[in-house]
Amino acid sequence: MTLLRDDRWPVARLIPITSSTGIEAKERNAASALLAVLAHVDEFGRTLLKPLGAPAGKIETFVEMPFKVANGKTIRPDGLIGVTRGGKTWWALVECKVADQALQAEQMESYLDLARDVGIDAVLSISNHYTTDSSEYPIAIDRKKLRKVSIHHWSWVRVLTEAEVQKQYRGVRDPDQAYLLSELIRYLSDPRSGVVQFDDMGPSWTKVREGARIRTLRKNDDDVAAIANRWDELLRFLSLDLTKELGRDVKQLQRRQEATAAARHQAVRQSLADAGRLYADLQIPDTAGPLEIVADLSTRQIVVSTDLVAPKEGQSRGRLSWLLRQLQKAPPDLTVEVLLARTSLTLSAPLGAIRDDPTHVLPDRTREIRGFRLSLSRDLGLNRQAGRGSFIDSVLGNVKTFYGDVLQQLTAWKPRAPKLRTIDGPIERESADVPEPIEVALDRADDEMDDAAE
Repeated sequence: MTLLRDDRWPVARLIPITSSTGIEAKERNAASALLAVLAHVDEFGRTLLKPLGAPAGKIETFVEMPFKVANGKTIRPDGLIGVTRGGKTWWALVECKVADQALQAEQMESYLDLARDVGIDAVLSISNHYTTDSSEYPIAIDRKKLRKVSIHHWSWVRVLTEAEVQKQYRGVRDPDQAYLLSELIRYLSDPRSGVVQFDDMGPSWTKVREGARIRTLRKNDDDVAAIANRWDELLRFLSLDLTKELGRDVKQLQRRQEATAAARHQAVRQSLADAGRLYADLQIPDTAGPLEIVADLSTRQIVVSTDLVAPKEGQSRGRLSWLLRQLQKAPPDLTVEVLLARTSLTLSAPLGAIRDDPTHVLPDRTREIRGFRLSLSRDLGLNRQAGRGSFIDSVLGNVKTFYGDVLQQLTAWKPRAPKLRTIDGPIERESADVPEPIEVALDRADDEMDDAAE
């Protein structure tokens, strides 16, 4: 069966008029405003819909269409998206939730049944539940219902992030369409829209925070599971927030033993119960290394760090000076840990002390530096709700501080280009007027720094 367009379907409007009130009105208004902009801002619509399987074509959007089902009841989804290309239309049903309204498995499964019966390709939900990928679904769904219909989820924060990235970094060619996108951003950014930021660690926070301090947590505690889930939601929000500010996709790295969501959840619960620690690794495009976060509830410290491979050329002193040149804006209490070849032993000291005396972390002549670990420790906020002194703000703030002061200043080492040689040896400069090669200049700068350190 193929769904056919009905001219009686109400078109999504940027400024909707609805008879609904309260939370239902907010859901209808948010759905209508978003769907209207999807249909009229070409670049934005294609960016969001492509991962769902939609073709690049004409986008049409509708709201509150009634569908009769087998038992005589009427199902009225919040929206419907159609993308037409080459005479064929791809369809998706849309369900929106705002504020603290949760998705219900029964409702979403009824939409999957409807989509299968009338020839709709996908079902899309939008809520304040955070995911970073439209293929991740936040609640358990009967997988048998996904044989002919796919299901996807967007968080409202992800929609807002994509809108801001499109406007600030990718651009919108048509000025009228750019204005529409700006209006959507303004609407979704207003707290009255029901699109909330991540602002609470939940009712289990105080119990788990204190349990971590006195080491009474157990892996199978419901409160531990709740905080593990909330932590990963905070990470998704952080990733989207960084994406919005950097204009590049920031993603959470999955460790080898955490290939699935269930395995990741179990690992975080185990870490929280055993050591009182929450952790994550973020991948930011084109940085010198991953960004690692450890929130230690037992010591009430947050540590943000990265690992950097040392140059393969030169001696240990030159490798250290290569790093110090890149850390001129870094805070003096940044911990620099020197990793040594062929041993697990390390040397570490605050950056300020190393600036005064590099010998704090220089190995003897029998060892060589193979890498560096840079870390910044700060006090962890304790309050569950966002705001001054909160856990959430301390995580967001310290990650951004470390990225701005340290990670974004670093460049990974690259070997120098090979020098061109003649049959008789290296090509020499023909005249004293030829500029000094950059490699030689850098070598000379290294020597000067080494001499100053001595």
